[in-house]
Amino acid sequence: MSMPRYALQTQHLSAQLGQRTVLQGLNIEIAAGQWTAVVGPNGAGKSTLLKCLAGLLPYQGVVQLLGQDMAILPARQRAQQLAWMGQHEAGADDLSAYDVAMLGRLPYQGWLAAPSTADHAAVQQALRTTQAWDWRERALGQLSAGERQRVLLARALATQAQVLLMDEPLANLDPPHQSDWLHTTRELVAQGCTVVSVLHEVSMALQADRVLVMQEGRVLHHASAADAASHRALEAVFDQCIAVQAVGRAFIAMPAGQKV
Repeated sequence: MSMPRYALQTQHLSAQLGQRTVLQGLNIEIAAGQWTAVVGPNGAGKSTLLKCLAGLLPYQGVVQLLGQDMAILPARQRAQQLAWMGQHEAGADDLSAYDVAMLGRLPYQGWLAAPSTADHAAVQQALRTTQAWDWRERALGQLSAGERQRVLLARALATQAQVLLMDEPLANLDPPHQSDWLHTTRELVAQGCTVVSVLHEVSMALQADRVLVMQEGRVLHHASAADAASHRALEAVFDQCIAVQAVGRAFIAMPAGQKV
């Protein structure tokens, strides 16, 4: 079966937090097999959008995952097709890094069943990919914020899902490990995975295939990250405080008026 053109689609997607409307009737099509970066100022609704796409928040409207209505998709099937990595996730501090990563294999395991050979292989690969293998036996609560972030990424990778949603995955990562994350993301996409990430790092978002720019619960712009129109939208949503500049074949965001 060939992969649908779109990994995720929404029709009239709205969401509220308390009495406040956070998302306002969004119609979005996220291309399969590409990396889409969601960018915008604080309060734009980026994390809320991602949580709705993951089925973690109630919403109005329709969300389709790989062409199927997520509201009626069996939970196990959804968990196998879509993996989630959130920010500021709590709990599981007493579990070892290895066991936390193994949680990503739960959608494939029977009730109270022991992990299979395939489960162990997937976890080992994920921990090695995120360079967390050396402290696999340490408790999550004993790890630094950056190490913890890499274990949570390993948990998401261990699921081996077709769609990976990440909310601020670069939080607490130093520049070398941010570079490793970029390499891992590109490898996943090269293998056919769809990645959607909320990023505050605009220069990193410009390395994505596509950018989805949000403002006040709406989509201001959604197109190729390399398009000049995308650069103008990014500059506008941040009140012209940044300027997108070309550096070789890449683009970076600089403070307005500053030259590379």
